[in-house]
Amino acid sequence: MIPELGHFALVTALIVALAQGVLPLLGAARGNAGWIALAKPAAWALNLALLTAFVCLTAAFVQNDFSVLYVARHSNTQLPLPYRVAAVWGGHEGSLLLWVVLLGLWTLAVAAFSKALPEAMSARILAVLGLILAGLLLFVLATSNPFERLLPGAGEGRDLNPLLQDPGLIAHPPMLYMGYVGFSVAFAFAVAALIEGRIDAAWARWSRPWTIAAWSFLTLGIALGSGWAYYELGWGGWWFWDPVENASFMPWLIGTALLHSLAVTEKRGSFRIWTVLLAISTFSLSLLGTFLVRSGVLTSVHAFATDPARGVFILILLVAAVGGALALFAWRAPMLGPGGRFGHFSFVSRESLLLANNVLLAVACATVLLGTLYPLLIDALGAGKLSVGPPYFNAVFAPLMAPVLFLLGVGPFVRWKQDRPSALARTLRWLLPGAALIGIAASLALGEGKEWKPQVALFLSLAAWIVLAGLLDLVRRARLAHGRLSAGFLGRHLAHFGVAVFLAGVTVVGGYQQERDVKMAVGETLEMAGHTFRFNGVHEESGPNYTALAGDVELVRDGRNLARLRPEKRFYPTSAMPMTEAAIDAGFLRDIYVSLGEPVDRARPEGAWIVRVHFKPLIDWIWGGCALMALGGLLAALQRTERPLARLCNQPSEGASHATTDR
Repeated sequence: MIPELGHFALVTALIVALAQGVLPLLGAARGNAGWIALAKPAAWALNLALLTAFVCLTAAFVQNDFSVLYVARHSNTQLPLPYRVAAVWGGHEGSLLLWVVLLGLWTLAVAAFSKALPEAMSARILAVLGLILAGLLLFVLATSNPFERLLPGAGEGRDLNPLLQDPGLIAHPPMLYMGYVGFSVAFAFAVAALIEGRIDAAWARWSRPWTIAAWSFLTLGIALGSGWAYYELGWGGWWFWDPVENASFMPWLIGTALLHSLAVTEKRGSFRIWTVLLAISTFSLSLLGTFLVRSGVLTSVHAFATDPARGVFILILLVAAVGGALALFAWRAPMLGPGGRFGHFSFVSRESLLLANNVLLAVACATVLLGTLYPLLIDALGAGKLSVGPPYFNAVFAPLMAPVLFLLGVGPFVRWKQDRPSALARTLRWLLPGAALIGIAASLALGEGKEWKPQVALFLSLAAWIVLAGLLDLVRRARLAHGRLSAGFLGRHLAHFGVAVFLAGVTVVGGYQQERDVKMAVGETLEMAGHTFRFNGVHEESGPNYTALAGDVELVRDGRNLARLRPEKRFYPTSAMPMTEAAIDAGFLRDIYVSLGEPVDRARPEGAWIVRVHFKPLIDWIWGGCALMALGGLLAALQRTERPLARLCNQPSEGASHATTDR
């Protein structure tokens, strides 16, 4: 009975979503206040129906109701309860339901916290979100119904994929989807503004906090996925340029450009065309990621489905949503113009730097898109199989990011509209050599005098440049504002410091990590990176739904025992799948990563093993930097405008010929 209730709730949600998508839109067009007023109650009713469906599916998993096909495919009576709950989104149908539920919650948040918006504008935004929800709900009911019955019911389930039986499943997908679907709000704001014919500073001010929040969630979601892959897959890597990883990274890149473009539109009234196109593009890339993951065109540990019919449906949704938005943009484009109540801007101005930032981020996204889709196109044309891997992405991506990172440090010190290069050079004259000195010294110290790597020195210098420039701007702005700095200003600097921390982690681990795959018999030792590893053999262990061979590796440095690492080889009888569980001794400055390969003699697992040992300097800075970026974004989202501080900071500081301005 509970699955039927869930199915009925989904049908109800579809009807309500259609009403929310059509009636308020018509009401706003005709000036019908009654139909406009339906938007917010519809959002509440829609969420009630969606949450009811989600609770029903969760109950089916908790109760081991194997008469539901989706539950029978992704659960088992031996599966621990936390993973039974997380298994709700462990497959295609449930993850899509989670996507729809989270989009419903974003819609409800817009209805509840956008009281300052004009009623007609709010109705149009909620209507666009309602139409998106209607399309996704139609997809769920037509091709991906999580409540489909299995009659007669199975006596036992197939079990959840062992790769997903990890705490990462609990946190990573919900956080990633919060970012994905959050960009639907930015898209809805853009489409509603195009319908109304109003793309101005007020629109940007309304839209920006929602966009920042979505970007922050997506940042956390990508970071959680990267960390999960690092400790779960047993390879010791944190980013593989997997096509599905790229599918989440592309909207992040364009979303970053969108944040900066919104800042210009809000404060100067410029970049209106840029901003609208970026909002449409970010949502388009989110839908493209959905298509790649769920269409069956990719083979990946991240892919959910292999049914081409589902891919066709998503493709239709993508064409309808994006094509309609672009057609609307083409209709309204003549009224947008270049924008800017302050006229044109010079080559040396904050607008120019932000424009360059947006162009570079867009080109970087295009290179990732090309590397992701080109092999699929070659395969579809029957021209053979082609793999585009890290060598391509590393070769094209790093040169594009270097100028972006440099501009990140310069930007806070450049005036809007026009500035003097001589004044800017005078302000920053000590920062550049100081950052270069720090980068070179750090690279020499990390290389222990054996090897100097220019690329490492360059990117460590850029990390130092961002930190030094940020600190100088904080000091200058604190003086100008008499110590009263806004949450938005502090949040943006925290996010930029997070970029520097992330950059340092990526650079150091990429330049100085050490890896060894060695055969180790019981009692043998390995020396690496000043540490001694002693292999004490393996022993059998049992988990709630698996058996394991657990290794015993002592970690010693300077005669002192630092840790006892226990990597595992797990076997899940229900799914007949082996899994590698790495053991990690984490630290602020380095990780020691140990995983078991295969026994040298499978008939004697108590004998010698292939052991993989990694030394990862500063790798935890990667995820620490992402956390700072996300935290800074959420802090910046708390404040919509900083006009009083902007007026104050437009005045030259005492004793200085070059003042900072509001960002």
